[in-house]
Amino acid sequence: MNANTQSQHWADGRADDDPFAALSRVEEEAEHRLHDRLVLAAAAEGILDIAYRTIDTPVGSLLLAATEMGLVRVAFAREGHNQVLATLAERVSPRILNAPARLDSFAREFEEYFAHQRTQFDLPLDLRLSSGFRREVLARLPDIRYGETATYASIAAAAGSPRAVRAVGSACATNPLPVVVPCHRVIRTDGTPGGYAGGLEAKLALLALEAVA
Repeated sequence: MNANTQSQHWADGRADDDPFAALSRVEEEAEHRLHDRLVLAAAAEGILDIAYRTIDTPVGSLLLAATEMGLVRVAFAREGHNQVLATLAERVSPRILNAPARLDSFAREFEEYFAHQRTQFDLPLDLRLSSGFRREVLARLPDIRYGETATYASIAAAAGSPRAVRAVGSACATNPLPVVVPCHRVIRTDGTPGGYAGGLEAKLALLALEAVA
């Protein structure tokens, strides 16, 4: 091999000819296999209480976390995924593990929703992070049909407390399962969107997505 040929050979940067790249791939695959075994072992021994993963969506990265009961948390990136996990560790259980495969069915429904192939979620839900009047409010939100909206005042009335408009706003703001429990469909009486945990842009994007279907 002459000097020019050898120079071109290295310039090509072929991973197959790079022993360090090949070793890196082997190590990465081994880490994935080890992680998968740890997930299976943790589940088998009953030491995995919360499985989580992240998914990419038109409204940014979403954290999905689930217990054996069902989906317990959906969080936008702006909420701070690490902080959300820390809160779950405090309020639910510290036995949390990144286990994407365990949430495949959950992720699939989100993909279908954002692809205009699903108008309602059929996921089991774990609502332990909400209680009292806030939980009563969240129970009313699935009654708002896909592509439609309701006002904070109407939700307050439906929940049996017509004057509790601010409390309804608080319940929506602290909804642990946004998108699935559709607080984005709740707007102000004057027609303006109001606040949203994912930000105004995300709320408008979700309403626009549903309006197109």
